[in-house]
Amino acid sequence: MIKADHILDAKGLACPMPIVKTKKEIDQLTPGAVLEIQATDKGSLADMKGWAKNTGHEYLGTKEEGDVLVHYIRKANPDEVKEDNGFEPEITNDELESAVNSGDSYTLVDVREPAEYAFNRIPGAVSIPLGELEKRTSELDKNERIFVICRTGNRSGMAARVLKEEGFGNVSNVKPGMSEWTGKTETDQ
Repeated sequence: MIKADHILDAKGLACPMPIVKTKKEIDQLTPGAVLEIQATDKGSLADMKGWAKNTGHEYLGTKEEGDVLVHYIRKANPDEVKEDNGFEPEITNDELESAVNSGDSYTLVDVREPAEYAFNRIPGAVSIPLGELEKRTSELDKNERIFVICRTGNRSGMAARVLKEEGFGNVSNVKPGMSEWTGKTETDQ
């Protein structure tokens, strides 16, 4: 059993709030301290891993307790911390809508969880949840223009960074993402 120095209750919160609260909470801890985050958002698993990797904090693991995901992150020492500045280039929803309507060739990767994708997505978007992305990059063309979208632009920023690190040269993060998308959508229903 992992002994946590502090416990954060993020149950009932949806992306990006578990990460926002985690960042705020970890800023208050001393280096080396372990933060336990309790979350019910299934997307928080990939979010916590990606956020820790991008900021230099150590993702220790996650265990499931019923419907609750219990994440453990060790706060890094100051010399280990990296500033998470998002991902550039970034495009707006309006710019994505223009690309969608232009007829130009592109791939739109939706990195939200399958349930989020099923109930509301942009037509033609490819579903690759953030937690599966590293294993599924072979499904994408490195020469294609790729737009990455999620609910708010946070997960998609982490995903865009992963794709860039994997050698994809023309990747853009879409922000603010599906939470403010006003263009055409479809569902599985």
